[in-house]
Amino acid sequence: MRISDLLAIDELGLRLLAGDPECEFGTVHITDLPEPGRYLSGGELVLTGLMWRDTAADSTRFVTALVEGGVSALGAGAARLGHVPADLVSACRQAGLPLVEVPVEVSFRTLAELVAPRLSGDVRDALGRHRRLVAALAEGADLRGLFELTAAELGVTGAVLSASGEVVVGTAADPAGLARAYLTAPRLPALAGGATLFAVGRGHRAAGWVLACDGDLLGRADLGYELAACVALERGRLEEGRRVERRLAGQLVAAALADSDAAELNARLRTCGIDADEPYAVVSATAPRPGATAATAAPAVLGGRILEELLAREVVAAPVPAEPPQGSGGTAVDGGGRSSGGGGAVAVVALRGRSVGELAARLRAGAAVLAALPGTRLSVGLSGALTGAAALKGGVEEAGHARRLAEARDGGVVTSDEIYTHALLLATVPGDVRRSFSDRLLSPLLAYDRRHQSGLVRTLDVFLDCSGSWNACAERLHVHVNTVRYRIRRIEELTGRNLSAMSDRVDFFLALRDTTPPR
Repeated sequence: MRISDLLAIDELGLRLLAGDPECEFGTVHITDLPEPGRYLSGGELVLTGLMWRDTAADSTRFVTALVEGGVSALGAGAARLGHVPADLVSACRQAGLPLVEVPVEVSFRTLAELVAPRLSGDVRDALGRHRRLVAALAEGADLRGLFELTAAELGVTGAVLSASGEVVVGTAADPAGLARAYLTAPRLPALAGGATLFAVGRGHRAAGWVLACDGDLLGRADLGYELAACVALERGRLEEGRRVERRLAGQLVAAALADSDAAELNARLRTCGIDADEPYAVVSATAPRPGATAATAAPAVLGGRILEELLAREVVAAPVPAEPPQGSGGTAVDGGGRSSGGGGAVAVVALRGRSVGELAARLRAGAAVLAALPGTRLSVGLSGALTGAAALKGGVEEAGHARRLAEARDGGVVTSDEIYTHALLLATVPGDVRRSFSDRLLSPLLAYDRRHQSGLVRTLDVFLDCSGSWNACAERLHVHVNTVRYRIRRIEELTGRNLSAMSDRVDFFLALRDTTPPR
């Protein structure tokens, strides 16, 4: 029932003092406790005789307790003071809480008795919608059908989006923008981009769905909650089937890592929807939860769920254990091909006309949206294009190496092309060791540059990038070749190294790659 419906009852003579008259409430609660929060369940119209108010500060404290309890609106009786105090009106305006003045001649009991039948009608409407929803489920309606049915029943339009901005069902003008707003909203529901955002179900936002209802529904949040609950119900039903698919994918990867025969692997590939001669790639992912330990929230689990959403649920990602099962006698290999350490979630993705580069671009686009969520560190590694069951084990190991390189870079998407370089070697060296190596080699040059406003470090970087060519380096830096010769000689004097020697060039090259100086 809306506050405007209440105001329309002439015999009550109510007056709106603050807030949105289109706000809805589901029950009526009468209290004069100064701290009523423990007795509130949310969505109420609270009626109070102001017996708790002695000073203006009491109004702010009372309204804060109501807002924290999720109350929809406040009705204040004028019997005690003869009016509703201005400090209460101000507190409600600041909190965005609708405030209604109840005149002296209207008792709270009378008001509650008049409202009760109307609220019962709202409940009957909701029960009718739920019956129709259950009937649609029984007839095998899919998510699109359920969403359209429920949205039409509630008179709501909008879309369901993944956290990375993929449209699951419905239509949205700016899905990526709405997804970022969902990820960064301090609380939901929230207004963004002309829509009201509701979380669909529970769980980590990076792997979640958001319902974006067109327009401002904050005053009628129960409609959004009801539609979100219907979507969550269908998502839960779909998740039951995906659990089976994840188990099959996990068995496929485990069989490949155990060097099972080709016939078995081909059969398992077909079970997972990939023909023996169909090109595919292996993807490995992790996403640690901030402040969580491996025992409470394995990075592979969340990483796998996010990966599935990034690929629009076209694949399943199975966490690969880092340790072998007790008594198995086998060697466990994680998503990166290691025999110990944390594993990743692994997905075998049929390319179906796409290149691995296109697949990586799609993952990077989704990861860029997810980066809006503070503390999210998604690391994804991709193998090259593969064909046949015999290539699967190598693909799992390759994707795992790429994922570990992404982890060393503090997240991102890395393809197999990037791991066959010095970058992978650097990634395996502890960060403090890399920093110590770079500092010892480059600190004399950095100190000299600071004192003399010179460009020794930049000159060294460009000189190595030009394969030691004096002329090419001078042209790149727009200086005379003799200037380059002077700077290189100064670098050798300060560091005691010889840039004519390949070993010293390599040392400088690796040190510069770790510090990534500006060009």
